[in-house]
Amino acid sequence: MIEPYPVPLAHEEPLAGVTRSLALRALEFWDPEESDLEACARLDGVGGDTEGFPPGTVMGRFEGDSLPQLSGRIYGGQVLGQAVLAAAACFDTTPGDSYERQLHALHTYFVGGGNPERAVQYEVEALRDGRSFSQRQVRASQDGRNMATVIASFQKRQDGLDIYEPMPKVPGPDELVSALAIFRNVDHPVARFLGRTAAFDVRHVEGNLYLQPPKQPDNHQHVWIKVRGAVPASATQMVHRAILAYVCDQIMLEPALRSQGLSWRSPGMSLATLDHAQWFHRDVNVNDWLLFVQDSPSSSGGRSAARALVYNQAGQLVSSISQEGMIRIPREGQKSSGNWAVQLDG
Repeated sequence: MIEPYPVPLAHEEPLAGVTRSLALRALEFWDPEESDLEACARLDGVGGDTEGFPPGTVMGRFEGDSLPQLSGRIYGGQVLGQAVLAAAACFDTTPGDSYERQLHALHTYFVGGGNPERAVQYEVEALRDGRSFSQRQVRASQDGRNMATVIASFQKRQDGLDIYEPMPKVPGPDELVSALAIFRNVDHPVARFLGRTAAFDVRHVEGNLYLQPPKQPDNHQHVWIKVRGAVPASATQMVHRAILAYVCDQIMLEPALRSQGLSWRSPGMSLATLDHAQWFHRDVNVNDWLLFVQDSPSSSGGRSAARALVYNQAGQLVSSISQEGMIRIPREGQKSSGNWAVQLDG
């Protein structure tokens, strides 16, 4: 049985809860069509030499727990982070060593919601292992119901050109108001919940959308984010990238809300991530401030596209993201969710 990817637990809540959710459990599995020899090779050899396994071979199964959510549905970023670490477990290198193939791209389709009170299962298939690149497909499900399909690509570290779009000049995080301060100053059960459970410090340059819509619709925004507390020093680069994938789903569709003159409290609004593509260009440290430079180039048909470039404080581009989401506002007389209750279609 393949061991889960090691995730050191943070010492302080609420970040400790995030790291606990990313620490998956391995599940034993058996294919009745396999011979005993094939089963032993798969269960004992993977994390060994995977190049002997044809595409589609199931390499491992894992499950993970969820954190409570106001929506009553599982947070999409959690599925991203857990899927990354499920895929990363299915290699023969020691996590964190110089030979480890590093996550460089992630492509996800979300096909259904999930219950945060139930565990999520992750099944990892081998797609390809080459000299430089490897791909894994991860199916996320709950009680047999599909939630998401993720393809993650990993690359052996290599030298090459180092060119990137420069980071724009914006006010630094020390000059901005933290979302935590906003939550703690609002006498509302949702604000109290977020102030207590938010594992990330989020600071908007153009002003947040928690209480009010923007004064003027605009399809751009800049947001600084870092973890509250600290991810342990023993965490590998893979864990830092998984945590970045985890947090980005929290704000990716905000430029679309901003462009439509909406806020998280817009009456009856329902919102869901449909797909997510992310590339990792350089090493990430989620203990330091990261700047999200975001825009929304299009909204139509109830769907909105959003993009982000993610920079570290040194000005290096560490990740880029594209996402499409569903944003619905009910017509007059219709009933729907809203008031910060983000819902996924069933």
